[in-house]
Amino acid sequence: MPPTPPEVELTFTAAQGIVEEWEDQGAFWARLADLFKRGLVRRPAAREVLPPTPVAELPLTSAEMAAEEWGPGHALWTWLTAVLAGHGPDRMSPVRLASHAAVVLVTLLAVLLSRMELPRWDLTLPVVAAEDQAVSVPVAEPLFAPADDESAPLLGDDFLARSAVPYTIIPERARLDPVTYTVQAGDTVIGIAARFKVSPDTVMWANGRLEDNPDLLKLGQQLIILPVSGVLHTVEKNDTVESIAKKYKATPDAVFNFGWNGLNKDNYTLQVGQRLIVPGGTKPYVERVAHAYNGPTPKGAKRGTGLYVWPASGTVTQKFWTRHKGIDIGAPTGAAVKASDTGFVAAAGWSNVGYGYYIIIDHGNGDQTLYAHLSRILVEVGQSVGKGARIGSVGNTGNSTGPHLHFEIRRQGVPRNPYGFLP
Repeated sequence: MPPTPPEVELTFTAAQGIVEEWEDQGAFWARLADLFKRGLVRRPAAREVLPPTPVAELPLTSAEMAAEEWGPGHALWTWLTAVLAGHGPDRMSPVRLASHAAVVLVTLLAVLLSRMELPRWDLTLPVVAAEDQAVSVPVAEPLFAPADDESAPLLGDDFLARSAVPYTIIPERARLDPVTYTVQAGDTVIGIAARFKVSPDTVMWANGRLEDNPDLLKLGQQLIILPVSGVLHTVEKNDTVESIAKKYKATPDAVFNFGWNGLNKDNYTLQVGQRLIVPGGTKPYVERVAHAYNGPTPKGAKRGTGLYVWPASGTVTQKFWTRHKGIDIGAPTGAAVKASDTGFVAAAGWSNVGYGYYIIIDHGNGDQTLYAHLSRILVEVGQSVGKGARIGSVGNTGNSTGPHLHFEIRRQGVPRNPYGFLP
């Protein structure tokens, strides 16, 4: 038989060294080494043994140099890489190794979950009963029961509860009783009515002379404000609920059903002087009688053109409506007030009906203009004025809640909406 090549002899020698290392690991590895030894080392029955050939010392490879530098750790790293590559002592493949690692991870996860306390849910399944059989179904208790102490934020060691919030939204409730309101600076009848959610007529009907002229409103004045739009009626002799309702174009049931009146439909008695609220009622309007200036026309007085200009600069704070026969122009005290059209001064001075200092200009064509609540009057009665000429200054005199000019246009004695004449 041919002799064994030197490189094969070297492989056998290395294998024997590895086997000797495995034999030190225990009985298991000893048996495995024995099997490996018998299967790996098979030499020919007779072969010529050549004398050893002297081999020149070769320089160390980079791997061997790294092994010497790393020390014992390199041997462990080499063993791990061999196992992962499937070259270990038991030829374990990477797939098998991964399956073993997965089993270990699942086991650890099961141990961790067994130590956790999960909440208990009481679930009740629907029960289907026969038509002739009654079945009582238990009602599941709520998962989170309220704590004995409402202020406690925790229901248990592991549950949070919603804390009480010390803020409550109270819905707006309908007002049933009349209230008293004190007029403030800048107030108007329309503004007060809007604040209390009633109609402007309701405010005026309930407050005496204010019904005739909203400009009678003055600072500090006490106003009665009804809870609903309607009329406040004072009972007179021979009044009945039916007659009162008919007078204000309402129904008797509206009067009976309003709680503040305190009336029993089947048995009621009205006392003279008693006050009743008629919800939704309307008070008949009594027209104001106006008298145009009938004095002599001054010599040289010019006739008006019928084309009007704004008498002051500012913001319209109150418009023309049923109970307000002009417009209010908000402006600072002392601002110029000018004649809206050519004419002559028919009246000037102090008014006893709430206008304060005022001026009336007659335009000689059936029209007159009124300027009220002035702080100064710069013209005299009978004086001829041209369109745009300054006749006074804005003020806060008379029944006024702030500096403004009250301006009216009257045609043949009838108040007209200035918006229909101004540019």
